[in-house]
Amino acid sequence: MIQFSNVSLMRGSKVLLRDANAVVYPGHKAGLIGANGCGKSTLFALIKGELHTEQGDFNIPKNWQIVSVAQETPAVERSALDYVIDGDKQYRKLQTQLVDAEQAHNGEQIAVLHGSLEQVGAYDIDARAATILAGLGFANDVMTNPVSAFSGGWRMRLNLAQALLCHSDLLLLDEPTNHLDLDAVIWLEKWLQRYAGTLMLISHDKSFLDSTVNEIISVESQQLISYTGNYDAYEKQRAERLRLKSLQYSKQQDQIAHLESFINRFGAKASKAKQAQSRVKQLAKMESLLPVMAASEFSFTFFTPPKLPNPLIKMEQVKVGYGDTIILEKLHLNLVPGSRIGLLGKNGAGKSTLIKLLAGEKSPMEGLYETSAGLRIGYFAQHQLEFLRGDDSPIAHLQRLDKKATEQNLRDYLGGFGFRGDNALSKVEPMSGGEKARLVLALTVYQKPNLLLLDEPTNHLDLDMRHALNIALQGFEGAMVLISHDRFLLTSVCDDFYLVDSKQVQAFDGDLDDYKDWILKGDKSGDKGTNADSDKTTVKPDRKNTKRLEAEFRQATKPLRKTIEKHENTMAAAQTKLEALEQQLSDTELYNAENKTQLKQVLTEQANHKSTLEDAEMYWLEAQEELEIKQKEFELESIG
Repeated sequence: MIQFSNVSLMRGSKVLLRDANAVVYPGHKAGLIGANGCGKSTLFALIKGELHTEQGDFNIPKNWQIVSVAQETPAVERSALDYVIDGDKQYRKLQTQLVDAEQAHNGEQIAVLHGSLEQVGAYDIDARAATILAGLGFANDVMTNPVSAFSGGWRMRLNLAQALLCHSDLLLLDEPTNHLDLDAVIWLEKWLQRYAGTLMLISHDKSFLDSTVNEIISVESQQLISYTGNYDAYEKQRAERLRLKSLQYSKQQDQIAHLESFINRFGAKASKAKQAQSRVKQLAKMESLLPVMAASEFSFTFFTPPKLPNPLIKMEQVKVGYGDTIILEKLHLNLVPGSRIGLLGKNGAGKSTLIKLLAGEKSPMEGLYETSAGLRIGYFAQHQLEFLRGDDSPIAHLQRLDKKATEQNLRDYLGGFGFRGDNALSKVEPMSGGEKARLVLALTVYQKPNLLLLDEPTNHLDLDMRHALNIALQGFEGAMVLISHDRFLLTSVCDDFYLVDSKQVQAFDGDLDDYKDWILKGDKSGDKGTNADSDKTTVKPDRKNTKRLEAEFRQATKPLRKTIEKHENTMAAAQTKLEALEQQLSDTELYNAENKTQLKQVLTEQANHKSTLEDAEMYWLEAQEELEIKQKEFELESIG
């Protein structure tokens, strides 16, 4: 087993762990979590023997084979397949010894080496390496390409493939999903579930942790706190601990009230869509988990956009690509305020190309592409981190956007993104990837966008910042298009999913569980399902006709929806009045004898507004039920 006993670790002058204790038993799969900079990667370095404890004892079985993912990939000319196999040092060593034995005509040694090679799986190593590469997104025809032909992100996948191929007693993975698309994340998840050794995994992806680990080791206040079960179990256990301590109780209650309000509104308006149901469940789950994040240093909201033109962007029969290469064609998409779209599809299918088209970084090759006056785009992508000015501070970056803002206002704003005190004035260049990502996100939010384009926004963000982003996105009023391998984020904030595949962008009729099933079945082309059993994983076949029918349905139900909106406005006004009256009734002076007339008037107003609220709720419910019946009828007619 792995044992940490009263371990203290430092990075420079910073104390990361002080008298920390933890045990990881053989065969366990442990998720190592904590804020960026708390010492998770340093702990991995200790396990690999790259550094020593300041004090205390660290023990690991001496005969254990420890495997981790290399951080550097040389631009060698060896093929991708051979490079991955090179990672199995034992196999390559035996292979070399066999060549030497054959040249020496040493029959006895040759027989021994063949037996050793069989034990390390030499005779199917090429097939295993190819299977791993395919699972991580490499097409068969590129496996023979030299390593130097691949970009940095794909080289990191090669390093991951090396680690997965090698025999290991202990596998150390530090943010393995950062360079993967959702397809590859799902494949890796399944691979790790079958892994027989001991796993220690650093990740900020809740869904990934939930599916792969059976215990959590959390770095908290320079200690290692162990929790039994997956990430979901950890959240519940830690929430209970924090509730008992009553830490930041009022902040927690404010967040719960915000989510309850959103769930009520959202559940009423979109209760029939399957992905909407998933989203409501996630929000309901988040409600009970808020105490876990109560002490988070991150908290921000999106500003109300100055304008919300409808539509924001309209495109018909649009084609886009690079040079003469067509990436996407026949694009038909209207983005309106309230659109919340998650893009699905493998790497290279064109998701980022679509985002760049919407961001104005790419121009359409042909087709109708119109943007409305008043369109304000907020675009977040990893490459934007490179355009931050290294010699400038976070405040200086904001001051270029808003020269009239006071320094104190900018400091207050940046505090919600974790830049407090001297951090707001520090140079950007030495910042970590997570800090730079938070700064780019802060700049994006500050510009008050009405169209938000997010391309893998959670890379480099720790769990607390991901949670803050999730909460903030709930209240965003504009349109949003999101690419992410974080399934918790996708499920929580997206109403619709679109599949980018075979140069097409089409609505995906299902949720992320359906998409996962579709990936694992290998159904990436051809028939998307034509019978009742496969309907839930189909891509809608005739989008143009569907859009026409939806428009007709919206027109036919417009009076009914206006009635629903009218009753909602009445309910909101009555509720506001009741809250104001309740505030008056909480004043003890109101109950003095000289204020009897005023008290009577307040109570009468309260009764009247309660009656108004109850009537409006009843009428709203009747209209809502009628709309849902019509929606069912429309869906049945559409299927027919």
